[in-house]
Amino acid sequence: MIILRLAWQSLMNRKFTTILTILSIAVSVMLLLGVEKVRSSARTSFINTISGTDLVVGARTGGVQLLLYSVFHIGDATANVTWKTVEDIKKRDEVKWIVPIALGDSHRGYRVVGTSSEYFERFRYRRNIPLQFVEGYKFSDLFDAVLGAEVARTLNYKIDDEIILAHGTGPVSIGKDHGDTPFRVSGILAPTGTPVDRVVHVSMEAIEAIHLGWETGAYSDQSNKKSAEELRKIDLSPKAATAVYVGLKSRMTTFSLQRWINTYKQEPIIAILPGVVFGELWSMIGNIEKVLLIISTLVVLTAILGMIISILASLNERRREMAILRAIGAKPIQIFTLFTAEATTIAFLGVVIGFFSLYSTLFIIQPFIENLTGLYLDITLPKWNEIILMVTIMGAAVLAGIIPALRAYRTSLSDGLMIRG
Repeated sequence: MIILRLAWQSLMNRKFTTILTILSIAVSVMLLLGVEKVRSSARTSFINTISGTDLVVGARTGGVQLLLYSVFHIGDATANVTWKTVEDIKKRDEVKWIVPIALGDSHRGYRVVGTSSEYFERFRYRRNIPLQFVEGYKFSDLFDAVLGAEVARTLNYKIDDEIILAHGTGPVSIGKDHGDTPFRVSGILAPTGTPVDRVVHVSMEAIEAIHLGWETGAYSDQSNKKSAEELRKIDLSPKAATAVYVGLKSRMTTFSLQRWINTYKQEPIIAILPGVVFGELWSMIGNIEKVLLIISTLVVLTAILGMIISILASLNERRREMAILRAIGAKPIQIFTLFTAEATTIAFLGVVIGFFSLYSTLFIIQPFIENLTGLYLDITLPKWNEIILMVTIMGAAVLAGIIPALRAYRTSLSDGLMIRG
């Protein structure tokens, strides 16, 4: 206790330098723990881009490719899944619900997704959050469209505005839009921070309606063109889907249904577990997190180095102090312990201040970060990896403090009492 009191009094005699050193360690701890928090939150948010969906089914291809076009709407499917196959999957006892999606069209650079009205009830993201409407409602008419938040904001659309879809996903050219069948904006979704924000949603029947006569990729039967009213009266049952989201009654049956789908003989299809494939995809694109962690670690090492320099710089001023302590009976090991205690105190205060500063900041900025980026920073009790990081920083600082402590330990009594000219 005497050593700790001496260490504290010594630090208080050098308040300005001590406070700066503590703050540098606190900032580095905030940065390191903050990067770790963002890294884990980003991974969780990425993996939970779609939540509550047990299987995603599409034409046989790679799992990552299926995930990219079915969830992120990046790229195109190698083939569609016939509606008979969709119905066969739906009839399975394990299946609680299915939601088909159809891709292939766009609107001013944004993907158009054909789906069923059940999509707005079944689709979940992040912490099993359902989709919500900020305005309007899901489609009820054949030519209703529901916009993602980014589409509505960027293109400045409002409820009841008219939009024209384009055939294909490339730049719109003359003769490739569906100008004869305009859609009406019926609803606008709340921001989710997922690909849903960049999508125009229409019904599966609407996809069938606007593609009558477009089987070759260009409109081929001008004489048989139908008006919107005529289209509303005919049978527009879907003939195929690009992919299907599947929810199960029990997750215990996931692998048995996946095996049945992957060996389905009527056509080549594949079922993937979104969480598993998300993990594979993250391992391919998540290297940036390692770079951030390395940079943060270097910042921590810089702060610890600053602490060493600060203590070493004070040694020359404290030579007489050390010699007096030795003269009144302090042993070299006690001098060593004194300097080590100073380093430990600085490191402990830096870690504690950094930790509480980070969590205080997170409480303030969490809702703003989620609204702006869709990244949900989970504020919970420190996880083991965070505790290990803080203990490691403390340990590194204490070990670093041994350097000036050894130098003080080796300083002789006569050297301290010597009058230097």
